[in-house]
Amino acid sequence: MFRWKATAALTAIAALALTGCAGGAGDDTSGGGDSGRADRLTLTAIIGPTSYDIGSGAEYGNRSPFFQAVFDTLLQKNAAGEIEPWLATAWEYNEDNTVLTLTLRDDVTFTDDEPLDAEAVVASLEHFRDGTSPQSATMAGKEFAVVDETTVTITQDAPDPSLVNLLSIAPGLIQAPSTLGQPDAATNPVGSGPYVLDSAASVTGTTYAYTANPDYWNPDVVKYDNLTINVIEDPTATLNAMKAGEANGAKIVNNDTIPEIEASGWTIKANELDFQGLLLLDRAGTMAPELADVQVRQAINMAFDREALLDALQAGYGSVTEQVFPETSVGYDAALDETYPYDPEAAKDLLAEAGYPDGFTLNMMSTPAFQTTFDLVAQQLADIGITVNYTDPGSGNFITDMLAPKYPATWMALEQNPDWQLINFMIAPGATFNPFGYSDPTVDEYITTIQMGTEDEAAEATKALNAYIVDQAWFAPFFRVQGTFAVDANTDLEFWPTNAYPSIFGFSPKN
Repeated sequence: MFRWKATAALTAIAALALTGCAGGAGDDTSGGGDSGRADRLTLTAIIGPTSYDIGSGAEYGNRSPFFQAVFDTLLQKNAAGEIEPWLATAWEYNEDNTVLTLTLRDDVTFTDDEPLDAEAVVASLEHFRDGTSPQSATMAGKEFAVVDETTVTITQDAPDPSLVNLLSIAPGLIQAPSTLGQPDAATNPVGSGPYVLDSAASVTGTTYAYTANPDYWNPDVVKYDNLTINVIEDPTATLNAMKAGEANGAKIVNNDTIPEIEASGWTIKANELDFQGLLLLDRAGTMAPELADVQVRQAINMAFDREALLDALQAGYGSVTEQVFPETSVGYDAALDETYPYDPEAAKDLLAEAGYPDGFTLNMMSTPAFQTTFDLVAQQLADIGITVNYTDPGSGNFITDMLAPKYPATWMALEQNPDWQLINFMIAPGATFNPFGYSDPTVDEYITTIQMGTEDEAAEATKALNAYIVDQAWFAPFFRVQGTFAVDANTDLEFWPTNAYPSIFGFSPKN
């Protein structure tokens, strides 16, 4: 969902000794052996899995490679972020988009030799829906049924435009039926994926070693005989591991290390998945009456020098933006990023027109982990007459207090999800990051069309929705952050545009 808390904690941790590493670029990565693959791919990650049981631990984002190694998803995303067949070879909705029919491959088995058939798929989907994984609520209310050995239906009360995408990430993971709910499923996963966890060579929380599944149904996509993922939380330790040749690919937390990484001969791959900025949550003015006035919210948007903030906070790595929909969205419009030029004097005029010529005080949260960010936000708002009154609720309470809600506005870093997920994440009356439950009849109408309309109608409504919330200044985004992954001279990578961590199928050895 969002990863700012993990990042904040990780950047504050003292440098860790690099232990349990199972070799990296020093291994034979040039290929060879009878498989025609490279011997080993060694990666670093900033966080490990809490559990391999999909009902309690399944998660994508920075935990995705651990699950993708051992489990298959029903559908798959390619390097362009497009949905492709995987375990399901075809999918089709009924006339009112409430029943999705999936046609499954008939040649897949789990690594315990159980058949991966419709009964196994339904069992996994139900286990995920009824579990406690971070995205389990996305499948709430959906019913799954076996039609025959290779056909499954998913029935829902109303159309869910995000369903097909969900089946390509955590909710679409398929686990062997014999392991569902079993205690050892947390540490001994059984799936149909490209690799098998080598428990004897793994250290929970530190090192995860995998060997290629000899019976994998899609062997051409497996480029390495062995995969190792080392969890290294501290950015300095990650950099040291890279310099020592103990990894082929590494997640980079601090973009200001990019020049040093490139100078070491590594290649940078990047996407822009998250945005940072202000969430102007109390749009009805129940806690901060000033925020009920659209001119006040527009003035706040004009207070920020986004280019300067990007340079100061991200060393320039990223793109300024004034919209929460990502570039991959059908609703994205580059012209919207020029709606609110940096203009403190014009912002003051808007505040005066709204009845606040002397400004006002706005209560917000802060946290020491991002103190520079909060100082700059307060400084730029002060330049237009808004005094920020910060309270530090403690890092453990930052999200809890935001969603209570205890504050009318806050700085936040959030993932720019695909359209329907983003709407239900940030915009809809019941969205997680709409804690005041704010609704607007125009927005509600657009949401209904996106859910119930034709594909063309939904696309037009998404564009109109994005333009409307920018005009109404529901948010004050600053920039999209560059998510960075580095690979060594022996490794190629096609980086997903839609996930924080690359697909394991995106790595390949250089010839």
